[in-house]
Amino acid sequence: MTVSAVRPAVPLPIIIVAGCIIAAIGFGTRGSFGLFTLPVTADLGLSREQWGMAMAVQNLVWGIAQPFAGGMADKYGSARVLAVGGIIYALGVLGMAFSTDALSMTLTAGVVTGVGIAIASFGVVMAAFGRVVPAEKRSFVFGIATAASSAGQFIFAPLGQGFIDAFGWQMALVYIAVLLLLIIPLSSALRGRTESVPGQADLPFMQALSRAWGYGSYRLLVIGFFVCGFHLAFINVHMPAYLVQCGLSPEVGSWTIAVIGLFNIAGSLLSGWLGSRLPKQMLLATIYFLRAVAIAAFLLLPVSEITAYAFAAAMGLLWLSTVPLTAGLVTLFFGPRYMGMLYGIAFLSHQIGSFVGVWLGGYVYDQTGAYDLVWYLGILLGLASAAIHIPINERTDGNFALKRA
Repeated sequence: MTVSAVRPAVPLPIIIVAGCIIAAIGFGTRGSFGLFTLPVTADLGLSREQWGMAMAVQNLVWGIAQPFAGGMADKYGSARVLAVGGIIYALGVLGMAFSTDALSMTLTAGVVTGVGIAIASFGVVMAAFGRVVPAEKRSFVFGIATAASSAGQFIFAPLGQGFIDAFGWQMALVYIAVLLLLIIPLSSALRGRTESVPGQADLPFMQALSRAWGYGSYRLLVIGFFVCGFHLAFINVHMPAYLVQCGLSPEVGSWTIAVIGLFNIAGSLLSGWLGSRLPKQMLLATIYFLRAVAIAAFLLLPVSEITAYAFAAAMGLLWLSTVPLTAGLVTLFFGPRYMGMLYGIAFLSHQIGSFVGVWLGGYVYDQTGAYDLVWYLGILLGLASAAIHIPINERTDGNFALKRA
């Protein structure tokens, strides 16, 4: 499939900088939600499972909405989509601050915020980058966008904890909602949408998805991405509370999340750089295998500040390093024309994994008083995902699946 991109309305460096700031704000906000686990559950009288369900619904709604957000960005342009997403995201976080029970928290933190994250996500940003960046540089630029998301997590984790300590959890959410509104002016730099050349198929959503799903390597990629979501969501939401349970302070929990974000900057950049030089599927298999090893080592060693930060550093290197490789394979298989939508489908699988990881973490804790069973399951899933990625065929002409019949 041959695709041409609209000439950028603004210089490419400005597009990349604006997109990276959007990714940092959006992902940094989402990455700070685990800090609210203890104060919210204590103040509102929620069980750990009820809070986990709200976060699980958020991840699931995010995943369901992501393909449609990507499809709208492909068709109507990223700027409009991101601006609307920023407004919805801010409203959802603001609604969290005024929630009073499990149902209202599920609606605000789960449904509204989940839709906002999807529409203002780094997935839409990467679709914009894929439209204007040359093919040989896409993996690296995707790595830059992912690293920016991690920088947001590094910034927002201590910032969110500082807000909570100084103003309480409700006002902390209000201030974060205000910061989310910065997405609106920044989105104007990402104007434009992908255009087709004459004779190219312009397929409806379901037809494009059907042809893509017929490609076996894409199916394996989508299935394997489930595990990434399981790992990230469980650790992000439950790790701070787990460390407090082990006798460490809430500040250690917040800095653990921050360390993950800091080291993920290096991991994402390295992943993007290696993805343009080595087989992406083998890099993905290695990442999932190393995650399983890191979790096993963390469980075998006594929990302390040193082991917590060491585990956070190791997981940070492996945290979002899957994203530039996964996005790179999607564009390699099918080209940039449907990248937003088809990466969104892969991300839906990621978010189903997130739903399971967050909810199961809360459920297992309420039933057993510990998170051990979910940690062990994370090890097994990491090994399984490593095995699934090995057979993926990294072929440069995989975009045949979307040619006009």
